[in-house]
Order: sequence, then C-alpha cells, then structure tokens
Amino acid sequence: FCNWSTLGVCAALKLPQINAVREARSARGISLPSLLLELAGFLVFLRYQWYYGYPLLTYLEYPILIAQDVILLLCFFHFSGNVKQAAPVMAVLVSSWFVLGLQKWIIDLAMNFCTFISAASKFLQLHYLWKTRDAGAVSALSWGLAAYTCATRIVTTLMTTNDFTILIRFVVMLFLNLLVTATVLHYQKTVKAE
Repeated sequence: FCNWSTLGVCAALKLPQINAVREARSARGISLPSLLLELAGFLVFLRYQWYYGYPLLTYLEYPILIAQDVILLLCFFHFSGNVKQAAPVMAVLVSSWFVLGLQKWIIDLAMNFCTFISAASKFLQLHYLWKTRDAGAVSALSWGLAAYTCATRIVTTLMTTNDFTILIRFVVMLFLNLLVTATVLHYQKTVKAE
C-alpha cells in the first residue's frame, strides 16, 4: 500500500504547484536555489538507488518527481523572463547523472551529501518565505503531499532495504516538509486576513 500510494501521490505531487505558478503567471514565492537543490537531491537519490539495484518500487517515483521539477523549473524561467538560463541548468543535470555513476565512491559521497542538499533546499524555501512573509504561488498541498510520501517511504525503507542513510534522509525531509507546509499555510492565512 505504501509503495503504490506513494507512486500515486507523486504522480500528482507537483501538479498543484505547477498549476498555481501557471495560473498566477508568476513564480513569486518560489526560491530558485531551493528548486535547484531539490532537483539535485532527487537526482542523486535516484542514481544511488539505481546504482545499488534496490527494488524498483522503492524509488520509482523519483523519475516522476524529477520530470515534474523540470517542468516547474521551466515555468519558473519562463515567468521570470530568464528562459535562456534553462539550457545550462539542464546540461548540468544531465551530465551529473553520468558523473555520479562513474565510480562507487562518487555515488556514495554524493548520497552522504544528499540529505544535506535536500535539507538545504527546504531551508532555502523556508528562508525565502520568512523573508518575504508571502507564500505567493507556493502550494501547501504539494508540500503536504511531499510530507506524506516521506512518511510512507520511512515505512517502506524499514520493510525492504533498511538502509540507514536513506532512513535518516526521509525522517529529516518529513520534518522539513511539514515545517514548510505549516509556514505556507500561515502566510496564506495572513494574506487572506488582511
């Protein structure tokens, strides 16, 4: 149930966020550094799971999440008027996939930094929200769904691979996703109250 519900949720995880940006015709409230770090964290995590041959159902959502983040990134560049910046970013992401798999030590080192990369992504989004005191086009639903997938992945990790590095990552991400969700909801209420 956890595997399939996670896949189902991830199939639509970023769609509320993409839709909010598209409807607002603005990327206001979204931190580009946060989005790039999240994408990097997803890429490293997917490559690590693939490299070590973990069961496909334990990471099948990551290609979906990466595709949705790429769409969100392209929307960000489009609505901020910086479409030309997308090409170098995409080139770095694609080449990273190949570099990560060159040597075992590279993927292991990258995975050890993956939790920090992903946590930094969440902290950058939080910082941006706290600084601007404006949730803008940020979707609380997307962040809440991300928290759900972390909770289910804690269960599936304990039941399948029992990989401590992966488990720690999901626990940290669960906490931070809940914190971002609460912050977005707080600033959405503040705007509505005014």
